[in-house]
Amino acid sequence: MADALILEFEGFGKETYDRVNGLLGIDPESGQGDWPDGLVSHVGAAKDGGWVVFEVWESKQAQERFMADRLGRALEEGGVQGAPARLEWFEIAAHHTPGQ
Repeated sequence: MADALILEFEGFGKETYDRVNGLLGIDPESGQGDWPDGLVSHVGAAKDGGWVVFEVWESKQAQERFMADRLGRALEEGGVQGAPARLEWFEIAAHHTPGQ
């Protein structure tokens, strides 16, 4: 089964999120772009004072490759300073998207 990841960031919001996605060549609103191999689903959301990303990946290794190859550089170039306030993995017991 797949793995889920929660990333929580402090001190930035949608503008920075959009900038990082632009650097990656991804448009989360339309679903178009150069999405990474192994990504099953992605959610970005505002939280009080920051931003949260929740993703489902085929494997932790797929996300680690994306981080090493593309995301780390895009975060830095997009102005994200330091590590996320929270980075937590979950082993998924069930995942379903109704209607698909």
